Amino acid sequence: MKTATTIVRKRLRVTGVVQGVGFRPHVYNLASRLGLAGFVLNDGAGVVVELEGPPEVVAEFVTQLQAAPPPRARLDAVEEEEVAPAGEDAFVIKESVPGAAATLVSPDLATCGDCLDELLEAADRRYRYPFINCTNCGPRFTIIQGVPYDRPKTTMSSFAMCPACRAEYDDPGNRRFHAQPNACPACGPSLALWDGAGKPLETDDALGDAKQFLFDGLVVAVKGLGGYHLACDATSAEAVEKLRSRKYREDKPFAVMARDVAVVRRYCDFNDDELALLTSEKRPIVLLRKLEPCHLPEAIAPRNRYLGVMLPYAPLHHLLFDDDVEILVMTSGNRADEPIAYRDDKVVEHLAGIADYYLAHDRAIARRVDDSVTRVFRGREYPIRRSRGYVPLPLELGRAYKTSVLAVGAELKNTFCFTKGSQAFVSHHVGDMENVATLEAFEEGVAHFRDVFDVEPAAVARDLHPDYLASRYALATGLPEVVVQHHHAHVASVLADAGYYEGKVIGVVFDGAGLGDDGAVWGGEFLVADLAGYERAAHLKYVPLPGGDAAAREPWRMALSWLRALHGDDALKRPLPFLDDIPEGRREMVLEAAAKGVNAPPTSSMGRLFDAVAALAGLRNFINYEGQAALELEQLAAPDEEGAYEFSYEKGKPSIIDAAPVVEAVVADVRAGVAPGVIATRFHNGVAAIVADVAAALRDEYGLETVALGGGCFQNITLLNKLVPTLEGAGFKVLIHERVPTNDGGLSLGQAAVALARLEKD
Repeated sequence: MKTATTIVRKRLRVTGVVQGVGFRPHVYNLASRLGLAGFVLNDGAGVVVELEGPPEVVAEFVTQLQAAPPPRARLDAVEEEEVAPAGEDAFVIKESVPGAAATLVSPDLATCGDCLDELLEAADRRYRYPFINCTNCGPRFTIIQGVPYDRPKTTMSSFAMCPACRAEYDDPGNRRFHAQPNACPACGPSLALWDGAGKPLETDDALGDAKQFLFDGLVVAVKGLGGYHLACDATSAEAVEKLRSRKYREDKPFAVMARDVAVVRRYCDFNDDELALLTSEKRPIVLLRKLEPCHLPEAIAPRNRYLGVMLPYAPLHHLLFDDDVEILVMTSGNRADEPIAYRDDKVVEHLAGIADYYLAHDRAIARRVDDSVTRVFRGREYPIRRSRGYVPLPLELGRAYKTSVLAVGAELKNTFCFTKGSQAFVSHHVGDMENVATLEAFEEGVAHFRDVFDVEPAAVARDLHPDYLASRYALATGLPEVVVQHHHAHVASVLADAGYYEGKVIGVVFDGAGLGDDGAVWGGEFLVADLAGYERAAHLKYVPLPGGDAAAREPWRMALSWLRALHGDDALKRPLPFLDDIPEGRREMVLEAAAKGVNAPPTSSMGRLFDAVAALAGLRNFINYEGQAALELEQLAAPDEEGAYEFSYEKGKPSIIDAAPVVEAVVADVRAGVAPGVIATRFHNGVAAIVADVAAALRDEYGLETVALGGGCFQNITLLNKLVPTLEGAGFKVLIHERVPTNDGGLSLGQAAVALARLEKD
């Protein structure tokens, strides 16, 4: 006598990155293979799966789903619930249903190998089609307008699929099943070529013509996934200089896009970790060391040992390259200090006089997103700009919070951050919040995140500085405020990034500027801190900041300020070579302002000390982009120099670190004709040594064994390479960033973490 097979039915709630990554067809195929009945559907909170069949088979489904999800998916949770069997005998994919937006949206994904094969296969119906994609690749975040992630809520909604594309879209066994951007030449977006005035050109081969323009040394604005790039032939010094002069970008490095890894190998040295990052589906710009000699124009990255390199990540990029075009400058399509251009009706206005031609298309971009920039430090990723390919994936906070907050970041390299439950959604790179255009981009981004993730913050976190545009935005929201001191936010950002919730740490924060509790400009700080609060344990000695913000643009001002700290009124009696191009009247004016404290607030900034040393060494009196003097000082540092300038250290509450002996030693070396590279190295060695010494003193005083390093100065890999091993050798646990930038691009995460800790404590 046969025993009837027991049938059960389970409802699964799957959350994580489960929409736009081929999750439903994967579930359908797995359930069908196991002979289970039921359904799968998207809703605003993720994916719902109902399974009906023998209990051991249902259990096997859950095991396999968790062990081997689709390659681009990320499962955060699979919740199971017993429900009554429905007597179904087939498994189906149901239409999506609306609901509260709790699902995670996938970032844009680089073209997968399968699509690339089809793109270059002459017999394929999508041969050389610039918008080929499938469930494993293509645009996601930049086309989404709402959730659930379905075609009607993307910028592809205006393109009706042809019968062939619709058949793929409806076939669960097809790689393009429910691939929302699915299209082909018969029904999808198409390219267009415009002249410099935005007038469409009559051409049967927009792509071929654009390639010829690039080959001829012209500048072409190319529409990508998150905005326009400005492209030119990276092997042509004339083309690179033309782009520089038109964009008013005198020295800041350009990124390049290479046809393939073999091309990158001709110009750069890299290891396996850097190669893995370069070829990942994120396709960031990776900073790689230039080969010596590097047979590319010096103007691409002047006075820089590194080159920012990326590989093609959209089909159109792959098609731009051939045997004649192997490496292109690919820089953000904007003017200095403006957000990247992304709207077709505005791009000519934004880029007039820069681009000779525009290679455009009619798939709208919902959200502008810059390329991400990153590098590898000691085998791990060390981000510089977190944007395309990473955003909007959330960062886990280590625990669920009942309250949601919005953190608005600071002025430079702005990002914002929403929190919801246990997750922090740090935005794409917005830019420097110094003009109305960037503020508008910020406001658009905040509104988009609020809608897509259905989050209503109960409070807003902002920087202590009230005049930042981001701070003014926070004030205008009407939400309860949590004001977070700039450098505390940097420490908190490191802690949240590292998932460190074990108590207080010694936070070392070196950057250019942040308003301190005492009204001074901080930037060389040692804080004993946790997420909720901090104590200022030590800092660089105050000196005047002549001209305020002008001192950041003119490093000679800080050099002169430090000379005054050393010699008082005699600072100009034995002028140094760096002052040769500074008129005597301006020198006297700066000294007088410093002496009287007129527009010369006190500063403890390590970033400005780097600037001062760079100026004293004769490297640079004026900068053309933020941090240029410090970066060029770093580039000169040599690994074989063991000398170190010594700071003095006076214990107290707080303790004071005096750089006067360092400046005095630099001046002596300059007068003795010591090479700038030696001066640069001795300075880096001295900074690493004083950090280790102060950390050791604070360990004795506070009993702390963990050091967190944050702030823009720690983008300096030379300094990190000297400092981290030194601290570890002294027995410290060292925390650095791995998921968000150490510069102000990671500040919003720290603000959010502080706000949550304080609100919970209250």
